[in-house]
Amino acid sequence: MQNITFSLSLFPRIEFGAGNIKLLPQKIQLYGQRVLIITGQQSFYGSSSWQQLIAELEILKIQYFHSIITGEPTSEYVDQTVNNYRHHNIQCVAAIGGGSALDAGKAVSGLLGSGDSVMDYLEGVGAGKSYCGPAVPFIALPTTAGTGSEATKNAVLSRIAADGYKKSFRDEQLLPNYAIIDPDLLTSCPKSLIAANGMDALTQLLESYLSTRANPVTDALALSGLEAVRNSLLLWYYSTESHRNGENDTIANARSQMAYAALLSGMTLAQVGLGSVHGLASPLGAFFPIPHGVACGTVLSEATKINIQAMRMRDTSNIGLKKYAHAGRLLNNNPNLNDDQALQALLELLSSWSRQMQLPPLSNYGISDQDIQKLVENISPSSMQTNPIVLTREEKESLVRNCL
Repeated sequence: MQNITFSLSLFPRIEFGAGNIKLLPQKIQLYGQRVLIITGQQSFYGSSSWQQLIAELEILKIQYFHSIITGEPTSEYVDQTVNNYRHHNIQCVAAIGGGSALDAGKAVSGLLGSGDSVMDYLEGVGAGKSYCGPAVPFIALPTTAGTGSEATKNAVLSRIAADGYKKSFRDEQLLPNYAIIDPDLLTSCPKSLIAANGMDALTQLLESYLSTRANPVTDALALSGLEAVRNSLLLWYYSTESHRNGENDTIANARSQMAYAALLSGMTLAQVGLGSVHGLASPLGAFFPIPHGVACGTVLSEATKINIQAMRMRDTSNIGLKKYAHAGRLLNNNPNLNDDQALQALLELLSSWSRQMQLPPLSNYGISDQDIQKLVENISPSSMQTNPIVLTREEKESLVRNCL
C-alpha cells in the first residue's frame, strides 16, 4: 500500500433497504413543508405507493407540487419546470424514477434559486457560465437499477437530433442530499428495462474498475458491485417469466443486489470516470433514439475486446490486462482461470449476456456504415481520457462497425 495517492469527492447520505420509501416524508421535513416531486409518467406515479406517499404528506401538512417527465430529460423540460415553480418557495426537490427523473430533479434543484437556464451551464453546448448555486436540497429515489444517478453530481440532458447532444450539467452542489434506495420500488421493472439498466450498471462498474484514475477504494466498491451483478442480474431477468404467480425471497434478494450494484456503479463512476463504452454511448444517444442502457449493453463486449487487443498489441504491461482478467474470474466465478483463459471467458460472458437478454444491434436504431465517421468524431473525450488505453481512430471505427 506504499505510495498510493488519491482523493474522493462527496457521497450523498445513503439510506438503503426494502421499504425505505417510508422515509421520504420525514426527510422532506428536514428542509421544510413545500416539496416539488418529479416522477416518470407511469411506474411509480401509477402505483399504490404514490397514493400512500401523498396520504402521508397530507398528514404531515407537507404541500407538494408534482411534475411528470416523459422520455429523456431535455434542457427545455428543465427550463420550463424551473419557470413553473421558481416562485412557489420550493424547499426541497424529490425525484422518484429512473435516471431521467433523477437527472431532471438534480438540474431543477440546482436552478430553482436563480431561475437561470440550464443552457448557461451545460458542458460543451452551453454558455460556459460557472455555477455558483445554491441548489435547493434534493432527494433521489431510484425505481430502476442501472444509472447510479442517485450517487452522482451530474445531470445528463439530451437532445436527440442530427445535431443533437448528450451533455452534463455538473457540480458538487447537485449531489443528492439523500439517496433513498428501496429495492421494492423495482418490482414493476419489465424484462427490457432490467436488461438495459443492468448492463448499464455492469458497464459502469467494469469501466470504473479499469479507469486510469481508479484507486483502491473505488476498486473495492466496483468489485463488490460486479459480484452482485454476477449473482443477480440474469436471475432477476429470468424471474419475470418463471415466477409470474408471486414473489419469493430469491427474487427479492436478486432485486436488492442489483439496486446495490447500481448504487455502487454511480459511486465509482463519480469518483474515477468511465471508458470507451460511455464515450461512444454519448453520440449514440444524441443522434439516435437508442436508450442509454441498450447502447452500453450492445457495445460493452466489443469495446472490451478492442481494449484488450490494443493493450496486447501496444502495451502488454498495462495493468488493465490484469484487471480485465481478474474481472473475468470474478464474473465467471472461477478463480482457477489463468489470465488468458480469464480474458477469453470475460469476452464470452459479456457477449452471452447481451444475447440472452436480447439487446439489439445498433442497426436496429437506424445506424449504418454511413454514420461511423460522425459517431467517431463525436465520441466523448472525457470518457476516453480514463479508458485503460488510448484507442486509434481505426479501432474506434471498428468498435462502431462491429456493433451494427
